[in-house]
Amino acid sequence: MAKVTDLTAQLAQPLVEQAGCTLWDVEYVKEAGSWFLRIYIDKEGGVSIEDCEAVSRPLSDKLDEVDPIEGSYTLEVSSAGADRALKKPEQFRQFIGTEVEVKLYRPRDGRKEHVGILTGYGEDGSVTLDTAGVTTTFEKKEMAQVRLYVRF
Repeated sequence: MAKVTDLTAQLAQPLVEQAGCTLWDVEYVKEAGSWFLRIYIDKEGGVSIEDCEAVSRPLSDKLDEVDPIEGSYTLEVSSAGADRALKKPEQFRQFIGTEVEVKLYRPRDGRKEHVGILTGYGEDGSVTLDTAGVTTTFEKKEMAQVRLYVRF
């Protein structure tokens, strides 16, 4: 059987596109004893509450019809956010030249968090950053998360 996230992504994709958005990610996680199915969408110019509703209502109906998940869960549809996590190769490639934050499992140079311009993404999942003219490459196995970095 396909993973819940993969099946949900297949069901959500056409509904997300009908709403004029793109599917960014799907998560199925347990938090505080409850299951959450989260759909993250994106749209040029930003995602509105109406965009989320336009996806949530038909997707909820489709999930009820197909019933791919045993037990109860909460469906959430939201924007991927300005500080969205990058997970897929195409997402990394899309944001080459953008400032990102790399969070590591173990410190490197005394820090677990590194901010810089994303200058490369390797076939092996490695990420290259330029931080004030210093180029650093992080291997996939050492990175806990890579997110777009938002300065306030």
